[in-house]
Amino acid sequence: MSRIGKHPISVPSGVKVSVSGGKVQVTGPKGSLQIPLKPEITVDVSGSVVEVKRADDGRSAKALHGLTRTLIANMVKGVSEGFQKKLEIIGVGYKADVQGSNVNLALGYSHPVKYTLPKGVTAAVEKQTLITLTGPDKQVVGQVAADIRAFRKPEPYKGKGIKYSDEVIRRKAGKAGKAGGK
Repeated sequence: MSRIGKHPISVPSGVKVSVSGGKVQVTGPKGSLQIPLKPEITVDVSGSVVEVKRADDGRSAKALHGLTRTLIANMVKGVSEGFQKKLEIIGVGYKADVQGSNVNLALGYSHPVKYTLPKGVTAAVEKQTLITLTGPDKQVVGQVAADIRAFRKPEPYKGKGIKYSDEVIRRKAGKAGKAGGK
């Protein structure tokens, strides 16, 4: 039995989970999300508890058991609380601002970088160097954060670039011969 898959998912009030047509749909105050179900997996909704079960002990069914349970748990958390990622911009003259669904970034290039946010993800900029991304879908929020970070990854010498707020940049020493003369 999958150690993760066997745990039931508790559904908070205000969130509705329904299974129909091979899909699981979760609706809540922050939006609605759905995932398709594989034939090896069944989902039982009883009151405020969701249980994920598998048909047999085959290799693919075992692999999908824990995965499906985690995806449904993330959907329940996303439509009730939401997910967020924070990005920090480090560097002289580097800054960001939000205009509607566009994030405008000045990252030391000869041109400004514009990123259009997908539906369901919102961005807020605090003090021009801290971007907070929020949304109900964990995968989409994480992908948007990774896309924005990819515009200027942090470099190991001065630490300039875009990094996650909890990321630690391992710094390298500069040229060893710089201090010594000829």
